[in-house]
Formats: sequence, structure tokens, C-alpha cells
Amino acid sequence: MIKITLPDNSVKEFEQGATPMDVARSISEGLARNVISATFNGTKVETVSALEEDGKLVLHTWNDDEGKKAFWHSSSHVVAQALEELYPGIKLTIGPAIENGFYYDVDFGEHTISEKDFPAIEKKALEIARGKHEFKMRAVSKQEALSYYEDQQNEYKTELIENLEDGSITFCDHDTFTDLCRGGHIPNTGFIKAIKILNVAGAYWRGDENKPQLTRVYGISFPKQKELTEYLALLEEAKKRDHRKLGKELDLFTFSQKVGQGLPLWLPKGAALRERLEQFLKKAQKQAGYEMVVTPHIGQKELYVTSGHYAKYGEDSFQPIHTPKEDEEFLLKPMNCPHHCEIYNARPFSYRELPKRYAEFGTVYRYEQSGELHGLTRVRGFTQDDAHIFCTPDQLDQEFKEVIDLSLYVLNSLGFDNFTAQVSLRDPEQPDKYIGTIENWEKAERAIINAAKEKGLNYKIVEGEAAFYGPKLDFMVKDALGRQWQLGTIQVDYNLPERFDLTYKGSDNESHRPVMIHRAPFGSMERFVALLLEHTGGNFPLWLIPEQAIILPVSEKHEKYAEKVLNSLENHEIRALADHRNETVGKKIRDAEMNKIPFMLIVGEQEESESMISVRRHGGEDLGKISVKQFVDLVEKEISSTLKSFK
Repeated sequence: MIKITLPDNSVKEFEQGATPMDVARSISEGLARNVISATFNGTKVETVSALEEDGKLVLHTWNDDEGKKAFWHSSSHVVAQALEELYPGIKLTIGPAIENGFYYDVDFGEHTISEKDFPAIEKKALEIARGKHEFKMRAVSKQEALSYYEDQQNEYKTELIENLEDGSITFCDHDTFTDLCRGGHIPNTGFIKAIKILNVAGAYWRGDENKPQLTRVYGISFPKQKELTEYLALLEEAKKRDHRKLGKELDLFTFSQKVGQGLPLWLPKGAALRERLEQFLKKAQKQAGYEMVVTPHIGQKELYVTSGHYAKYGEDSFQPIHTPKEDEEFLLKPMNCPHHCEIYNARPFSYRELPKRYAEFGTVYRYEQSGELHGLTRVRGFTQDDAHIFCTPDQLDQEFKEVIDLSLYVLNSLGFDNFTAQVSLRDPEQPDKYIGTIENWEKAERAIINAAKEKGLNYKIVEGEAAFYGPKLDFMVKDALGRQWQLGTIQVDYNLPERFDLTYKGSDNESHRPVMIHRAPFGSMERFVALLLEHTGGNFPLWLIPEQAIILPVSEKHEKYAEKVLNSLENHEIRALADHRNETVGKKIRDAEMNKIPFMLIVGEQEESESMISVRRHGGEDLGKISVKQFVDLVEKEISSTLKSFK
């Protein structure tokens, strides 16, 4: 007999060789009908895998993230089979599940594929799915695996296999299809009721632009047609909210091929928006005891070698800048933290002077591949709302909790109220990915978990997602469309203080190492503005939006009164403009709606004679005739309800 521990820590005994599906049936038939994959002792297994030893078993349904991964991974096999049948001679490479759906990278050879081919692929894939073919795993020797793909003349799969150890290679079979695969599938293809091919894109083999370009086929699948219909409706709404589209319509930012890919240019309205975001955070930071610093955009290569950033980003970043002096090299700054360490090192500190909190809106540079660039969310130059806290070990707990408070203040002020926290730890199986001692890592990880508990955060722990120098806490925010984004991060770091030999004099008159906290509530200004655009659909909070009101004179003879109203609003620090174009009021209203201006103030003969304004809210709500003073009060009240002071 073997002992199987379930997620609620209950233990059940089964005969050796029992399967996850046997365990599900022992709990209830209803659960067994809904189970689509399983994890045993942290490893993905099939629902029919024989369990030969004691261990922890997690059963996954469609409602679980792991269940969806197995569903979409299995669907990628089905679509790959459909592609092989429709396009003989193609070469398959890899086909993983992703956050929403899956993709398969394919060398189509002489074939071409476009959107007009999608319905035929979907039809063929659903035909295969309806066959209810079981996914069957089998182990193969390295030589067998190489021979199989050499016969197919598939150099991509043989390259993958050459990097695998003999004895660890498995194939997955279903119907007439075979694929190199590690496992983790749904019981059979019949669970797949709806498939949609979403788009195709170019992708370099192994992400290397010096290697062949493949065609990446993106798709998604569902256990019910209704869920696919709902998802496609969500996609349509997402297209309307695409920050690239809205950024262009609202004149916030642009890109120029002459300036360079991935290097955004902020237009006046966008620059003003950024400036307000900066001032908002600077005000809160001042309340929290931060001091602003400024560091250069470049640094000597040795600075980033010391910090470890050169090893992390050097090869994949912009090439070094060589000066007339022999062997002198500078790099574009990939991170602000090494510079802040040197600011701390500028003079000695006593424990009585800590913590020191240095903040900067510092622009950093990473050479992202052109195929991975995407609007403002993936760029080559971006500005981080970076801060680094240098504190004693005794101060760490309180400082970390205060950073959590600041991050929550930022999220709440900007309407991100649906979020969870993710505590990202190192991968204990891959210690070479990280710098520093195990002892320091364990201290840092305990500090983050304890702070998350004490602040009552709804958090989960994920191994393998830590930064290379320390564990972190990320805020995972759901936007208005239910999509999840990582927004804001806090990291504990014992390692950079070691590397930069940072010290302070303790109460014992001896030198000690400070602990370093990295923190960025926005993350990057570029990505934050992009997410805020998509979350709000361009309808920013009233305190932040570039233009809070527009005055619409009915005719030319009311322009003087419109200017008088404008001056009055500006005296009350309300951002407004007057539309003096020779257009009808109806046209002006439509344009103001398109530009998502919150309030339209219509002034005509009656309004001027009564010293009033007719107020219309974005979206069509008519607030009637009110005085300018009443409008000012309305705006101030609305702003104060969303923008509180940080305490």
C-alpha cells in the first residue's frame, strides 16, 4: 500500500499502482468527471499514471491554472496534428501552453498560412478532438528518439533531443500523432469542445535572431463553446482598449523608426500625464521619508560586473560604449541599484542614521529583441520609479511593511482594487541562477513571508520566480477585463550590500552590513501607463487625466464668455481648454467624447446671461445648468474621493 497526501493534508491509502483518477473516484464521481490533470510530488503526471510511492497529489480541474495549462498543452498537440494533416512535410518544433491558450512554432517550408486558413485548421482540429483519443506517454531511448526525428528530417526536434539525457526522454501518442513531450495532459481529446486559431506571427528558433524564422500559430480552446464565445467578446473589448490604439488617439506617445525601435517619444499630453504620476508618488514618498537622488544613464562596465548585472544582462544588452582611453568601457544603465549603492558608499553611516531611503525616476536600457517589443509594455528604454532602502536587520520587518503600505496606496489611488500578492522565492533545484549565500536567501525569504502575513495580504508562494539577487513580493493585479498583470515589486537583498562592501557602524562600534530593499510601485512608467490605459479604457481618474474639462461655446459671440470661464477654472487649478473651432456644438461634443474628456461645459446666450454653464459628463449624463463655483466644488469633491493623502 502507498499513502497519498491530499491538499487538505488528509492521507488516503491505495494499492501501489493506483492512478490519480482512482484517487479522484475514491473522493467522488463528480470530482472524477471534472479532473483533467494531476501533479504528484511537484511533477506533472497523467491522470492514468501509476503511483508507485508515497507522496502528495493535487488533482486539477478546468477551474485551476494547472488544469488550464494541461488543457491548452493537450490542445496544442491536437492543432499540431491538424497542421501536419493539412500541410504535409511541415516540421514541428515546440508547442507550450501560455497564459491564455497555446502556440506551436512550425517550419512550414514551402507552405504559407494566413487568416483565411484558420477555419479549416479549426475544423480539422475539432474532428480529431471528437475522436476522444487518449493521450498516452511512453519512455524512449535517446537513440530511438533521434532516429524517429532524423527519419522525419526534423532538425529542430533532434537539436532538442541532443540536449536531453538518455533515460529522461518521453513521447506522447494520441490517434496517429506522436510528439516529443514531458507530459501533463487531459485524459482524452474529447474534453476539447471549442478551438479558435487566434493569429500567426514570426518567431526565431530558440529566440535567436541568427537562427531560422518559424511561424508561430497561436490558439485557444475551451471545454464549452459558450466559454469561447465569451472569450472572443472579451478580446474584442481588449482591442478597443489596446494602449497602442488609445495612446495614438489621445496624443500621449509615439514611436519613430529614426529614433529606434522600443524607444517611446512622449507627446505633450503624455509627458504631462507622466509628470502628474511622478509628482503623485514623490509627494507620498516625501511623507514616507524618502530622499530623491539622480544618477547618470551610463556607468563603467566594472560597476555592473560588481553588481552581477553584467553577467545577467551584458550579452543580451546594448554593446559597451568605448571611450578614447584604451580599455575604458561604459554601459547603458540596465538597473539603478548599483548607482544607489555607490551613493550610500559616498560617506560612512551610523546605525542611528538608518534607514536611508533613496528614490529616483531613473531611465534604464535593455536590448529586447525586436520581435518581443510591444508598445509601452515591452521597450528598450524605460523609467523605473526606483527606490532603495538601506536598513539594519532589526529595521527590515517594519520597513518592508511600510513599503507594502505605499504600494497599496498607489494601487488604490489608481483604481486597481482587484489584486493578489505573489511571493517569489528561488528555485532550490537551480542554485546557479542566483548570487549570495543560502543563509542570506533564507533570511530574506522569511522576512517577505512574515511581512505578507502580518499585513493580511492574500498571497501565494511561487518557487523559481525570484530576482537573481533576492526574493521578491509582486502585486498581481486584475484589470477591468479580468486579465492579470504584475504591477509593483518589493525585493529584499542581502547580496548587493556584500558585493559593494556596504557597512554602517553599529551600537557596538563595529562595522555591520545593511540590508537592502528594492521597491518600485509603478514598476516602469511606460508599462504602468500602458496598463492604466487598458484598465480604464483611457478614462483616467479625474485627478490624473490631461484635460479635465472642455468649454464649448455655442457660437463665435460666446467665445469671450468661454475664455472668462476658462480663466476662472485655471485659477482653481482645473485643467481645461476652450474649443473655438468653427464647428457645431454637436460635432464638438462628439470630438470631446472621442477624446474622453470627463466634462463638457456648454456656454450659449442663456448661460452667459445667467453666469452659468451647462455641464455634460463624458458618456452622455446631463448635469444641467450650474455655476462655475458649483462645478469647481463638484470636481474637487470627486478628486478628493479617489485621491487621499498618504499617511
